[in-house]
Amino acid sequence: MASICFLLTLLGYLSFVAGSLVPQEGHPNITHSLNVSTCPGYTLHSLLETDTGISAWLGVAGPACNAFGRDVVNLTVEVTYEISTRLHVNIFDTANAQFTIPESVVPLESGSTAINKNNSDLQFNFEVSPFAFWITRRSAGSDNHTESQPLFDTRISSLPATPISPVIPLDNSTALDGFPLVFEDQYLQLTSALPLNANIYGLGEIIASSGFRRDVGANGGNGTIQTMWARDITDPIDQNIYGVHPVYMEHRFDEATQKSQTHGVLLFSASGSDILLLTPPSFNTSLIQYRMITGTLDLYFFSGPTPQTVIEQYGQLIGFPTWQPYFGFGFHLCRWGYSNVSETKEQVTKMREAGIPLEVMWNDIDLYHAVRDFTTDPVSFPASEMKAFIDELHANNQHYIPIVDAAVAKQINSSDIYDPYTRGVELQTFMKNPDDSEYIGQVWPGYTVFPDWFSKNAETWWTEALKNWSQSAIDFDGIWLDMNEVSSFCTGSCGTGADLSNTTIPGLFLPGTPESPVVDYPEGYDSSKWGPSGNVSINGTLTFGSDTPIPPMLLKRGLGAGKQSGISVNDPPYAIHNGNGPLSVHTLATNATHANGLIELDTHNLHGLMETKATHQALLSIHPSKRPFIISRSTTLSSGRYAGHWLGDNFNTCGFIGNTDEELCNRWMQLSAFMPFFRNHNQRGALSQEPYRWDSVAEASRKAIGVRYQLLPYWYTLFANASMMGTPPIRALFYEFPDEPELFSVDRQFLIGREILITPVLTPNVSTVNGIFPGRGTVVWRDWYTHNVVNTTNDGSTTSLPAPLGHINVHIRDGSVLLLHDKPVYTVTETRAGPFALLVCLSNDGSAFGTAYIDDGETVPPTPNTTLTFEASKGQKLELSPKGSFRISQTLETLIILGVPREPAQILLNGQRVHSNSWKYIAAQEKVVLTGMNVNLNILTRISWS
Repeated sequence: MASICFLLTLLGYLSFVAGSLVPQEGHPNITHSLNVSTCPGYTLHSLLETDTGISAWLGVAGPACNAFGRDVVNLTVEVTYEISTRLHVNIFDTANAQFTIPESVVPLESGSTAINKNNSDLQFNFEVSPFAFWITRRSAGSDNHTESQPLFDTRISSLPATPISPVIPLDNSTALDGFPLVFEDQYLQLTSALPLNANIYGLGEIIASSGFRRDVGANGGNGTIQTMWARDITDPIDQNIYGVHPVYMEHRFDEATQKSQTHGVLLFSASGSDILLLTPPSFNTSLIQYRMITGTLDLYFFSGPTPQTVIEQYGQLIGFPTWQPYFGFGFHLCRWGYSNVSETKEQVTKMREAGIPLEVMWNDIDLYHAVRDFTTDPVSFPASEMKAFIDELHANNQHYIPIVDAAVAKQINSSDIYDPYTRGVELQTFMKNPDDSEYIGQVWPGYTVFPDWFSKNAETWWTEALKNWSQSAIDFDGIWLDMNEVSSFCTGSCGTGADLSNTTIPGLFLPGTPESPVVDYPEGYDSSKWGPSGNVSINGTLTFGSDTPIPPMLLKRGLGAGKQSGISVNDPPYAIHNGNGPLSVHTLATNATHANGLIELDTHNLHGLMETKATHQALLSIHPSKRPFIISRSTTLSSGRYAGHWLGDNFNTCGFIGNTDEELCNRWMQLSAFMPFFRNHNQRGALSQEPYRWDSVAEASRKAIGVRYQLLPYWYTLFANASMMGTPPIRALFYEFPDEPELFSVDRQFLIGREILITPVLTPNVSTVNGIFPGRGTVVWRDWYTHNVVNTTNDGSTTSLPAPLGHINVHIRDGSVLLLHDKPVYTVTETRAGPFALLVCLSNDGSAFGTAYIDDGETVPPTPNTTLTFEASKGQKLELSPKGSFRISQTLETLIILGVPREPAQILLNGQRVHSNSWKYIAAQEKVVLTGMNVNLNILTRISWS
C-alpha cells in the first residue's frame, strides 16, 4: 500500500538521495568472491578516431577468468562527444547479444549529431593494455586545482594485500593487482577512483542511515553497497526499495582555492546490480565499483560545473519532467480504510467545516469490488453514488483521484466476468511462463496476472480499461499507480496448477483487522499517559513531553533479451545484495517472459516506468486537452517525463505505518506544506489523522496551507522551469552555495528554488530548532512572517530559532522577487481567480530579480503562456515586464518592498505619483507596502521611489 507523500515530482526523473549497505547476512552466493588477480582485463587492438569521437575494439588480454559466467572475448568501445557538456562512453559486446534499454522505452535526447571534441568541456583518455580510460575536464592543467584530477578514472594502481572486507567480499589470501575491466555474459565490473572521502550524492532510491551525502567508507565509514533492484518494501534502512536510479553527482571542493566544481555520471542501464562506494585500508583514494548481472557499460558524463547544471544536463538527456496541472499543488487527503462513499464524503465535509483547504480527495483499494482494478464495490461504493460524489467535488472546484494497482485479477470461472482480464487475454497483453502458459502471481485480489508492457496491444488495452472506468463511474482527475515494482506476494507462478477459487488474501495479512491491530506509536509518545487517541492534550492544553515452491516445469531457462544461451536466468551466479535475497521473492520470477523473447531478469527495473508511460498516454487519450496527473511508486530513468513520485510506505511521518499523535501531525502538516506534493495518507486500522482531528493541527494546517497557496505562482514557475530546462525545484543548500563545505551534508534544511529556506522541526518535544543560514553573513535572510532580518553568523555555524508547536521557520533570501496570490482562499481555482501580490526583497546594493511563468494551468504545452520579469535596480526603481501571448486577467493589488533603508518622499507608478493613503513605510523592517494598486500585468509597469 501507499503512504502519505510529499516527494518532489523532479525526483521521478532524478533521485539524488543517499544511503549505504553492508553485505547481507545469509545472502546466497555472497561468499563467492572474485579473485581479480586472475582476470586479465582487455587490450585495445584497433582504433578509429574522428573529430567527434572514437570507435575501438577490445580483446581479452589473457586466459578468461569466467568469474560469474563466461568472459566475452570481443568488445566495442564507442566514445561520442554529443554536446559540449556531455560525453558518452559505451562499452558493449561486439556481437550485441547483451540486453540494452530499448529506445522505445527510454528515448534519449542525444540528438543526431555530435560536436568536435575540441569544443567539449570533457576529454576521453585511454591506455591500450590493459585497457583503461579516464575522463578529464578539457581545461585540466589550469590554475584551478579542482580540474587537475580526473573525474572518472579506471586506472586503479596496485592495492595493498589487506582485504577490502566487509564491503567487497574478496578472497582474503590474494594480493590484489588493480581492478581490471570484467565483461561476462552474466557479470560486468568496472571500477573508478574517487577523491578520498568524495562528496557523492545520488544512486537512489534509498533511505540512508548515513544521510544525504553517500558513505564512501572513509573516516570510519562503512562504505555503501547500493543495490539496483526495484522492490516492494516498507521503508527499510540502507536497502533497495521501490526505485532504481544509477546516477550520481560528485561535488569537489578545493581547499587551496576555496572553489568547487560538480560533475555527474549516469550508468544507462536497467540491470540488476550493486554499486559500491568504498575506501580500501591504507589507500589514498576512494572507489566506485559497478557490478552488474546483465547489460552493457553505457556511461554518460555531465560536466556541470555546478550542481544545478549537472541536474539540468541529466534532464536534457533523459527527458525533462512532465508539466503538472495547477490543482496538483493543492492539499490532498486519503487513507486506506475509508470503508464506503459516505465516510469518504464525510472527510470532505469536515475539512470544509474546519476551514482547512482540501483540493483533492483520494480513495485506496477500499473503492474496489473484490479488490479488483477498474471496479467500484456495489455495496460500499456504488457507481451511481460515486458519480454523484465526484460531480459534487467538481462543482466545488475540487478533484478526485483513485488508486490503480499493477496486477490484474485472474478470472476464475466462466460465471466470473471481469472484462479487464478477458479483454487482456484477447489482446495477449499478459506475461507468460517459459512454457508459454499464463504467469499467475498473487496480490490483493488473490491470483493475478501482470501486464506485459512490451506486448504490442498493452497500451491499447490499458487505455480501454481506464476509459471504461472513467465513463462508467469514476470520472478521475488523475491516477495513483501502486505496487508497480512489480509486487507479487508469492514466489513464481504460484497460480499454475493451483485451486483458482482460493482468490482472497487471508485477513491476517492485512493490518487494521481485529486480529491484526495497529499498535505502533511515534517516537516520544507516552500512550500510558496520553491514552490511545494520539491526542497529547491534557485538559485542552498541549503538553510536550509464504512462498509457494516453483513448479518444476516452470524452472525452464529462457533466452536472454539478446537471445543469449547457456545463462542462468533463475539463479544468476553473482548474487546482488537484494534485500529479499533471491531476485524472485515478492516480485515476478526472473524467467517470466515478455513479448519478443524478453525476460524479467533483464527488464524488471523498467516495469514501473512502462506502466507510468502507458498511463500517461491513456490519460491524454481520455482527456486530450488536460495534463495527466499521475504519481508512481516505482520509478527509474526518465519516469519524470510521465509522472511524479511519492515515498511509498513509510514510518517517519504523520502516517503511513503505525499510529500518529497530535504533535507529529502538527509538525508534519507544516513541513509538508513546503514540499511539492502535499498529501496526508493513512494506514488501514491506525488512528485517524485527518488534520481537523486536533485543534492545534487544524490551526497549524490552515496557517501552513495559507502560505503554500500564497506561494503557488512561485511553485508553478519552478515546475515550469523544471519542465523546460530541468532546473530542480527543491534544492539542497550547497546547490546554491557550492563553496561552503559546512553545507555538503546538510539534509535537515532545504531550499525551495533559490529564494525560500525551510528549517523544519524533525525531533519531538522541542520548541527551538537549529539551522544554518547559507552565505556566511553575506546574504540577508528575512523571516517570512515578520519580515525581520535574521542575525546570522559569518562562520557557517548554526543559529537557534524559535519553533513553538504550530510554527515552521521560513526565510526569504535577499535579491529575490516573488509573485504571490494576494488572498488565498479555499481551493486553488478560487485562489487563482483572485489578485496578485508582489514581494520584493532587495539586496544590500538595492537590486532584486525574479520571474513568474503563467498559463491556464491545465492544457498540454505548447499552450499560450506569459513570463513576467521583475527587476529592481540600484536606482530605486522596479520594472515589471511581460512576454508572451497568455492574457493575465488578475491584477496586481499589493506590493511589498523590503530593504528600503529610509522612508521615501514619494512613489511613482508609471510616472504618476501614488497617493500617500495608498502606501506606508514601516521602519523596523525597512518595508514599503502599497495596496489597492490595480496594475494590469499585461503591460510594462514601472515603479520608483525617492
